[in-house]
Amino acid sequence: METTKRIVALDAFRGLTVAMMILVNTPGSWAYIYPPLDHAKWHGCTPTDLVFPFFLFIVGTAMWFSFKSFNHQLNSKAVRKIIKRTVIIFLIGTAMKLYSMLLRDNTHFRVMGVLQRIALAYGFASFLVLSMKKRNIMIAGAFILFAYWFLLWFFGGANPYALETNIVRTIDLKVIGAAFLYTGEGIPFDPEGLLSTLPAIVTVVIGYLTGNFIDSMKNRNKMVVKMLSIGLALVVAGLVWNEFFPINKKLWTSSYVLYTAGLAQIFLSFFIWVIDIKGFKKWVQPFIWFGMNPLFIYVMSIILVITYLGIHIDGMTMYAWLYKKVFVVIAGNLNGSLLFALFHVAFFGFIGWIMYRKKIFIKI
Repeated sequence: METTKRIVALDAFRGLTVAMMILVNTPGSWAYIYPPLDHAKWHGCTPTDLVFPFFLFIVGTAMWFSFKSFNHQLNSKAVRKIIKRTVIIFLIGTAMKLYSMLLRDNTHFRVMGVLQRIALAYGFASFLVLSMKKRNIMIAGAFILFAYWFLLWFFGGANPYALETNIVRTIDLKVIGAAFLYTGEGIPFDPEGLLSTLPAIVTVVIGYLTGNFIDSMKNRNKMVVKMLSIGLALVVAGLVWNEFFPINKKLWTSSYVLYTAGLAQIFLSFFIWVIDIKGFKKWVQPFIWFGMNPLFIYVMSIILVITYLGIHIDGMTMYAWLYKKVFVVIAGNLNGSLLFALFHVAFFGFIGWIMYRKKIFIKI
């Protein structure tokens, strides 16, 4: 019974994260966004920059409970499941890009992406945690974070954490090639690059260790207090490290890993306290609708956006047409942009509700 309650809290937190993904990914116009709903330009961290690491943290936390069926051992059954999930998630991300190219007549193919990073971070983190004892997992995570700091500092030249000169971009240019990288920063640079996936693995690992901690604590009140303490310690550590290695989502810096993982622990402890200890469940029910089919809802939200952008009405994309002809008319440019995003959150929440009622849970 206790395990089920913990999973409900985790599903609610995961659902909130998916809802936030849709909110920040679907403004009516990128020219009209409230600052908290936009990413930091480079260094720094806005509320929007918390969404992706929160999701990876939750992936790791859920892994602890999922891997119980393997007794947390790297056996053949576990290996098959990990490889299968990694490949499928990566291929879904690739298929979405191909769909975008086909529908929008776009020849630019990007190798990496959000789902590709989720796949790789999940896969590598899974092998790491199932092949080591807890103490060694923590040592390996710390080693990755410090090694990543060293690599960026040592090989980045006079300005190692700048957009143009960072080693993350240099490696992607040589391994993947400029033609296959994200260009939204004005030059070929992928915020889900190969090297920067290493610290993202640690985000998943911290989530896994958090799941271990939650499962091992018998007294839930003490568990919440300790989680808050650990979360605050990680936040402080991230802010201190920020003075030497800036918090930066697009580089997924080590300070960013600690800072966001600490905040994720604080949020999750709050959800456990509200749902498990205080029993306030009704208000989180909409988040659970999102959280029971997170990958499916996220993928469908992106497919809808791609489809909008591939259909043209009156000389503009359907995306722009809906925003200008409906939401701007109702609420103006800025609030119309927000209303456009909220409408899609509600729309996919409705889909999540239908699936939840019909007990349709799509898992990989």
